[in-house]
Parts: sequence; C-alpha cells; structure tokens
Amino acid sequence: MSAAYAYPKSRFEPAGLVDLNAKSERERLSSSALKGFFRLVEAWKIRDEDARELLGGLSSSAFYEWKKNPARVLEVDRITRISYLIGIYKALHILYGDKLADEWVSLTNKNVIFSGQTPLAFMQAGGLLAMQTVRKLLDARRGGL
Repeated sequence: MSAAYAYPKSRFEPAGLVDLNAKSERERLSSSALKGFFRLVEAWKIRDEDARELLGGLSSSAFYEWKKNPARVLEVDRITRISYLIGIYKALHILYGDKLADEWVSLTNKNVIFSGQTPLAFMQAGGLLAMQTVRKLLDARRGGL
C-alpha cells in the first residue's frame, strides 16, 4: 500500500473489519443487534408485520420469540439488515430533530429514489439493497453531498 493511502501514524489504530462469516463474531453481535432493532422499531412506531419484513420475512412466532429472548445467533443477512437500519437511524438523528427523525421512514418521500412511497415501503420491497441505498443517501446528506 502506498504511504499516501496509509493510516496516519497516531496512538489510534483503525478498527479491523468484522468477519460475519465467523460464528464467534455473530454470537458476539447478535443479541445486541436484536435489542437495538427492537428499540429502533419502537422509536419508529413500526408495526410488527413491517418489522418482520425488514428482518427478511420472519414468521410471527419466531419474531415474538426473538423479541422475548434475543439471546441467539443470527445469520449474516439479518445482522447486515439490522446494521443498515441502525445506521439509518443514526443518520436521521444527526440530520433531523428526534420527532422528524423517528417519523421519516413512514412519511411519503418525493425523492426520485422512493417514487412517492415511504422509505419503509421502499426498504420492505427492495430488501437489503434498498436498505443500503437509503443508508448511502442519508450518509451523503450528512456529508454535505
């Protein structure tokens, strides 16, 4: 790697990437991820049916079991989905006041990306790639792009 692109010398080291294919990493992250997801769903006032779709089409019995007991190991796909949603939550709270930030996903949006639907409907229909798109959109707005 060229010195121009190297991490600058300091007492801090860059964080390494988390290997979600490693079961030990998923074990470490899963319970916290689920707890965060359920808090996010509550803050956004998302119906349980919609929350299950955001998790990739989880059955209602599994959803309520996970809500009651989040101590489990999630698959890579579900941890990634939750990661995008938490990033979206964080970006919204940086960009807007708490009230608008928590309502934003349920408001119809005129941005061409959403085609007049709500960001929630867009993410449900488009799954992981739609969540990534929303996250990138909000991160770009945060960065002033």
